[in-house]
Amino acid sequence: MQRPPPDDFLLKETKPHLGGGKISGDKLTSTYDLVEQMQYLYVRVVKAKELPSKDVTGSCDPYAEVKLGNYKGTTRHFEKKTNPEWNQIFAFSKDRLQASVLEVTVKDKDMVKDDFIGRVWFDLNEVPKRVPPDSPLAPQWYRLEDRKGDKAKGELMLAVWMGTQADEAFPEAWHSDAASVSGADAVANIRSKVYLSPKLWYLRVNVIEAQDLQPTDKGRYPEVFVKAILGNQALRTRISQSRSINPLWNEDLMFVAAEPFEEPLILSVEDRVAPNKDEVLGRCAIPLQFVDRRLDHKPVNTRWFNLEKHIVVEGEKKKEIKFASRIHMRVCLEGGYHVLDESTHYSSDLRPTAKQLWKSGIGVLEVGILNAHGLMPMKNINGRGTTDAYCVAKYGQKWVRTRTIIDSFMPRWNEQYTWEVFDPCTVITIGVFDNCHLHSPDKTGGAKDARIGKVRIRLSTLETDRVYTHSYPLLVLHNSGVKKTGEIQLAVRFTCSSLLNMMHMYSQPLLPKRHYIHPLTVSQLDSLRHQATQIVSMRLSRAEPPLRKEVVEYMLDVGSHMWSMRRSKANFFRIMGVLSALIAVGKWFDSICNWKNPITTVLIHFLFVILVMYPELILPTVFLYLFLIGIWHYRWRPRHPPHMDTRLSHADSSHPDELDEEFDTFPTSRPSDIVRMRYDRLRSIAGRIQTVVGDLATQGERLQSLLSWRDPRATALFVIFCLVVATVLYVTPFQMVAILTGIYVLRHPRFRHKLPSVPLNFFRRLPARTDCML
Repeated sequence: MQRPPPDDFLLKETKPHLGGGKISGDKLTSTYDLVEQMQYLYVRVVKAKELPSKDVTGSCDPYAEVKLGNYKGTTRHFEKKTNPEWNQIFAFSKDRLQASVLEVTVKDKDMVKDDFIGRVWFDLNEVPKRVPPDSPLAPQWYRLEDRKGDKAKGELMLAVWMGTQADEAFPEAWHSDAASVSGADAVANIRSKVYLSPKLWYLRVNVIEAQDLQPTDKGRYPEVFVKAILGNQALRTRISQSRSINPLWNEDLMFVAAEPFEEPLILSVEDRVAPNKDEVLGRCAIPLQFVDRRLDHKPVNTRWFNLEKHIVVEGEKKKEIKFASRIHMRVCLEGGYHVLDESTHYSSDLRPTAKQLWKSGIGVLEVGILNAHGLMPMKNINGRGTTDAYCVAKYGQKWVRTRTIIDSFMPRWNEQYTWEVFDPCTVITIGVFDNCHLHSPDKTGGAKDARIGKVRIRLSTLETDRVYTHSYPLLVLHNSGVKKTGEIQLAVRFTCSSLLNMMHMYSQPLLPKRHYIHPLTVSQLDSLRHQATQIVSMRLSRAEPPLRKEVVEYMLDVGSHMWSMRRSKANFFRIMGVLSALIAVGKWFDSICNWKNPITTVLIHFLFVILVMYPELILPTVFLYLFLIGIWHYRWRPRHPPHMDTRLSHADSSHPDELDEEFDTFPTSRPSDIVRMRYDRLRSIAGRIQTVVGDLATQGERLQSLLSWRDPRATALFVIFCLVVATVLYVTPFQMVAILTGIYVLRHPRFRHKLPSVPLNFFRRLPARTDCML
C-alpha cells in the first residue's frame, strides 16, 4: 500500500458565501450563483459636446479623467475635436473605496501641462444600484462645472451605478486594481475573454496514379513519388513500384486543416534521380474551399488534376498549356472523425467535426472560479517578487480566460462560466498562469507566461445538480521535484437535462463511428494530434488578447507522450494495483486449499457441490455477489472530485536525475557522460523487460510443442493422455468429474506433497525455441 499524500497536497472542502447568500437547499437561486458577489462602482463615460478650445491654436484635444480617492483612470484623447466620443467603462472595487465622492474631469491634453475644461461630482451615497437582468442604466447629460463650482462651457454624457461582476460591463471595464498597468496593449492583456478553438478537419488525400509524366532522362526508369504540403505539414508517398511514366500508388495521406482555409494543398510529383537529388516533374495547388466534404462512409468521386512545372500565382496571366501530365486523386475533408487535439484519456470533446452529426446536449456544466491563495512569487520586478495571476479553463471548443489580478498572492476572480455538455465521460481542465507581458521587455526579458498549476475534473465523477466547492492544490513538477505553488478555489455544478439520454451515452462508442469503420493507425493519430495542437496554439495566439502558445500547449498536455522514467514506474505500479485484486483472490483460494480456516473451506465445499449439481445457478450467483459488493461499497463512495495525486504519479519519490531526464529537450542537450549513464540505465531496465518477454514466449512455445512432435516422446504421452481422458469423460457424468476435480484441488494439506505436481513437471520439460536463438 502506498502512503497517503501529505495534507498540504490534498483536496479541501470549503464553504464560500456563494451568490450573496441566496441559497435554497442545495440549489442556488440567482443566475450568477457559483461565485461570491463582488460590488463595483461603474462609471461609463460616453461622450462630450460643445467643449471650449483652450490652446493658443484654438483646438481642443480632450480626454476624461475618472478619479476616486487615490485611484485614477483616463480615457484615450482625441486631437482637435470638441465633440469626442469615448464610450469607455471604469470599475472601482467597493472593497477598496477610499472616498465618498466621485470626480469626473474633462481635460485638454497639452505638451507641457494639460488644461482643465470642467468636471462633474457624484456623491456615492446617491449612486443607484443595478442588478441583472435589469436593463442597462441610460447615460445622461451633465453640465460641466469649473473649479469654483460654477457652470462651465460643455456637457458630458455618462452613467454611474453600483453593480456586481455579473454586470455586462464587467469584462470590458478598466479596473482600479489594475491601475498600475499602462498602455492599450497591456490593458487589453489583462481582460477576461472567451475564445473558440478553430474548427478542425481531417483532410484525406488518396493518391491513385499519374499519367504522361515527362522525366528529363528518358533512358532510365523513373523513381516517382508524390509530396503533399499543407501549411507546415509535409507528407510523401512511397516510391511507385511500377517504375514508368504512368506510376501507381493508391496511398492515403492525412492532414489537419482548420477553418477558415487560408492555404491551399500543394502537391508535387518528383523523381528520385540521385540519392540526395529529386527532380520536380509537376505541381498543382488545390484550394480547400472547393474540396468535397464527406460525412459518412460513402466514397468520394475521384478527379484528374493537371500538373504544371510552376504554380500560377494570383494576379499573373496563366499560360495556355497544350499538353500536361495528370494526377488522379480522391481528395475530401472528413467530417465524420473527431480531430484529436487532446489525449483521449482526458478529452473534453468527442463530437465529430461535421455539425450535422452532432447529437443533442445532455446537460450544462457551470464553473465558478472564485480565488486562489498561497501563490508563490513567479517573477522579480525591481527586486521584489510578484505574481500577476489569471486562469484559463478549457472544455470542448470553448476556452475562457479570467482577468489578470495584478500583484497579488491571493487573487479573487469570482467569475462564472457555462458550457453545454454532450458527453459525461469528458474532462474540464483549469490552469493558473502568471502574466509576464504587462511590464516592459527589459524588466521581464520577454519571458513566457509561467505555469502555476493545473486542475482536471472528470464530469462522470460528479453527482448531478450538486454544487462542489473545494480548494484544489496547484502542483507543478520541476526538474528539482514537485512543488505546491498555491491553491485554487472552485465551485462546480453539473446539471443534467435528460437522465435517460445521459444513461444512453454509456452504451455508445466513445469516438464517432468513422474511427471504428475506417480507423486511423496509432502513428497517424500521434502525428495528426501534434499538427492539431500546433494549429490550435497558433490560431489562439493570434487572437486579441492572445492566448499564448505556452498556455495552450500546457492545457493540451503537449509532450506528455515523451519517455519518462517517473511515468513508467507510475504506470507499472498502476498495473500492479489492478492485478493486486487478482493476487488477493489467488491468496484467498490458496488459504482455502490449505485449510487455514477449516470452517470456510467446508462452506466452500458445500457451495461448490451445489453449483456443480445445479449449474444454472452459477451466473446468477456471480452477478448477485457483484451486486452485493457494489451496494456494500456505496457507503464509502467518493464524495469529492478526484485531483492530482503526487503518490500515484511518483512525483515525490523520483530521483533528481530521472526528473532532469524528463525535462530534457529532444534531441538531448545534456553532456555525453550523462547521456551515457542514462543509456546504460535504460539498457539495464530493457534487459529485465527482455527477460520477462522471453519467459512469456517460452511458455507459449511449450504449449505449441504439445502437438508439434518437436519432442516425440512428450507429444506421444500427451496424445495418449488426451485419448484416455476423452474416453473417461465420454462414459462419466460431467457433474461427477467436476466434483472429483474440485475435491482433489481442495484436498487437505495432509494429502499434498511439497514437490511440484506431475502436470507441472511435464509442462516444464517441454521444449521451447530458446535453444535456437543466437
